[in-house]
Amino acid sequence: MKDPVHLLWFVKEMPEGEEDIELLIGVYSSETEARAAIDRLKGRRGFAKFPQGFQMHSYQLDRDNWTEGFIVD
Repeated sequence: MKDPVHLLWFVKEMPEGEEDIELLIGVYSSETEARAAIDRLKGRRGFAKFPQGFQMHSYQLDRDNWTEGFIVD
């Protein structure tokens, strides 16, 4: 099995009528590298106000991660 990669996102839900902020910060080779990115960014404009907005997700390469399809309203 290949080592997972770690996607680091910043997500801020906005009030109704405004578009949510969803930023893919980067893809990292380890959780340690992703956490280091948070440390580098957490004091910057915007991020500093919402430190809880950072989200890290681990994924295996060469594997389907979303298999359920989707519905369009």
